[in-house]
Amino acid sequence: MGTYSQRDEWLEPDGLGGFASGTATGIRTRRYHALLLAATTPPTGRVVLVNGFDAWVETAAGTFALSSQRYEPGVTHPDGAARITSFAVDPWPTWTFTLEDGTVVEQSIVVPHGSPVVALTWSLTSSNGPATLSVRPFLSGRDYHSMHHENGAFRFEPERVGPRLVWRPYDGIPAIHALANGDYEHRPDWYRNFRYDEELARGLDASEDLASPGVFHWDLNDGSAAMVLGAAPSAEIAIPRDVDARDLAAAIHDRERARRAQFPSRLHRAADAYIVTRGSGQTIVAGYPWFTDWGRDTFIALRGIGLASGRVDEARRILLEWAGAVSEGMLPNRFPDRGEAPEFNSVDASLWFIIAVYDLLDAATRGRLEIAPADRAALERAVDDILTGYSRGTRFGIRLDDDGLLAAGVPGVQLTWMDAKVGDHVITPRIGKPVEVEALWLNALWLAGRHSPQWRDVFARGSATFAQRFWNESAGALYDVIDVDHRPGTADATLCPNQIFALGGLPVVLVDTDKAARALDLVQARLWTPIGLRSLAPGEPGYVGRYAGGVSARDGGYHQGTVWPWLLSSFVDAWVRIRGGGRAVKEQARERFLAPLLRHLDEHGLGHIAEIADGDVPHTPNGCPFQAWSVGEALRLDQVVLAPDAPSRNRRRKAASKPAEDVSDALGVG
Repeated sequence: MGTYSQRDEWLEPDGLGGFASGTATGIRTRRYHALLLAATTPPTGRVVLVNGFDAWVETAAGTFALSSQRYEPGVTHPDGAARITSFAVDPWPTWTFTLEDGTVVEQSIVVPHGSPVVALTWSLTSSNGPATLSVRPFLSGRDYHSMHHENGAFRFEPERVGPRLVWRPYDGIPAIHALANGDYEHRPDWYRNFRYDEELARGLDASEDLASPGVFHWDLNDGSAAMVLGAAPSAEIAIPRDVDARDLAAAIHDRERARRAQFPSRLHRAADAYIVTRGSGQTIVAGYPWFTDWGRDTFIALRGIGLASGRVDEARRILLEWAGAVSEGMLPNRFPDRGEAPEFNSVDASLWFIIAVYDLLDAATRGRLEIAPADRAALERAVDDILTGYSRGTRFGIRLDDDGLLAAGVPGVQLTWMDAKVGDHVITPRIGKPVEVEALWLNALWLAGRHSPQWRDVFARGSATFAQRFWNESAGALYDVIDVDHRPGTADATLCPNQIFALGGLPVVLVDTDKAARALDLVQARLWTPIGLRSLAPGEPGYVGRYAGGVSARDGGYHQGTVWPWLLSSFVDAWVRIRGGGRAVKEQARERFLAPLLRHLDEHGLGHIAEIADGDVPHTPNGCPFQAWSVGEALRLDQVVLAPDAPSRNRRRKAASKPAEDVSDALGVG
């Protein structure tokens, strides 16, 4: 099987928030690994309907497994994984099994875009005689965060609807539709004590029981075997009553092959996985398998996934969907899965929204795409509502201070992107004036000042304060927080990556070139790794080099040295700018910074970039294996920051980093 391992995972999203996923070995290691996992209220309300299957082939030489399961207390059975001789993730997950008698079977799993459906196929590529395939599916019908256990309420008996079988395992759970071109044998049974090693490593419940209603059989010598599974009610449309399973699977293959071939790169294709339906609009899923749509993640990821990839109209629809959610100047940081009220516990999500709005407007101008006046007005109104709400003061102590900067934070609440919390303990409270929040605030003021002059004076005052207060001459870097815990004159010199947003990645650079070069050299020496930037420098108090252990240990180390790939593009943007931004510099940066990052497309979350990695060598990818802002910022780095013909913004940036009396140049006034 080459270099793939049980840690390497594949993902087949359906564009609705649901997906199929698993490992290269076929052994399920997470509660989220499933064949049919559907979003009942896209992109939320996710339920696992079909978890997996056992498969085996009978030939004249005997019976040979094509699957493997992990059972308590750590036993792998049967031995199908040992027969995998090749695995490919493009254009969809495909395995080749070579049996001891020379029989070769190919297996594929495809999820079509726009439907909670999965198509499975098996075919002989080499045979010495008769070969019969048998497949026993494992069903549950549970919330995707939960676990399933043997009980008397599960309904094994299927209903026959034309050529389809329909299981209705529990009330309130979507029915499971199955169309197969094989014979079904009803043999209900419980399979107990599946063990999920990744859940065990996270200190969570790792054991599950699954129901298996029966077995499907095919004669592979008669042609390929096909099974199409779908979740009701969509499956009733996606799986027609009068179609053969093999023909339907072939049609799905043809459509998906053509759709996926249109993406110009692996990053573009990966980005497509995160744009999903929400109501009548669209949103961005923060990551698979356990995240839904988060405000901060959406607006950061959108700059790459929506705009750098040319999907301007989708970006417009997503931002308009969120524009109506402004409350007291704040946008929700998360829409929870079960319909609870949105959570407003982020100081920077609203500011990232403003950055994304103006990236959208600039992209539309460059691409000569028209934004309808009503849409533009709605977006600009949301921007003004955010800045007005923050200026007047809003939740959690967020308010405009007399110095033009933004104060934020109260004890017990995590407001910045470093938002880990263990029990009631906030790991990185960063109360006061965090450096990246000020960079976002000042950039938002500058951008809004282009159409609303009222924000220009605040920008001028705040940028002057930033230049005076944030530079730490003894360290040759920026402070991470000033006015710590709202105590005037205090500063936190902890070496974190947050200062990069004052140096690059945003429209306005807030530090002059000489100081920016010194700070960037320190960040590169202490924080840069080939997969991203560490969240804390080794040697700093509290540094954690390995992301491991139970939930508390992992949350406690989440921003204490863990590497975050999404930070890399802003770092490289500053690195290129400081060196003049020419074509040769960009090519050097592409080889030095982007190429190592792209190598991670072939490990962990295959075809994607993980959420985090260990701070210590070898920087093992970890956390969520498929992360939107990691992919989005890699795409922005490739398509925007390092594009050889990208328009220079040096004039604007130079002007913005002049003394305060010259900031009128940056605003285009005076």
